[in-house]
Amino acid sequence: MEAALWSTLSALLGALVGGGISYLLNRQQFQNQLRVLQEQHKVEYMAEETARHFLGHKSFTDRSFETLRNHLGGFTDDELRKILVRAGAIRIYRADGTEWWRLLSRMEEFIERKQLDQIAREI
Repeated sequence: MEAALWSTLSALLGALVGGGISYLLNRQQFQNQLRVLQEQHKVEYMAEETARHFLGHKSFTDRSFETLRNHLGGFTDDELRKILVRAGAIRIYRADGTEWWRLLSRMEEFIERKQLDQIAREI
């Protein structure tokens, strides 16, 4: 009976150690793959980060497409629009026909400012 217990415990210990080593190696491999992919797509990744930076500015909820195009050079208009969508932005056309972009996450802030402006105009 003791021999069966020892063999069971040693098999269990071997499985745990092997599983732990596999987990650590796979985790390291995943992190390396993520770093390689980020490096391969660094231009697009940084362009999205820059777009989020401009659209996340505390004073401006909206940015014109012209402003974004001037600051994010090197892309065609359609490529830049795709970058903005990946960054979490939505497109708005103003009454004068100009194209503006806003982060979807800042929509509540925009609505609050609009309501405050309306109240201020009524006073």
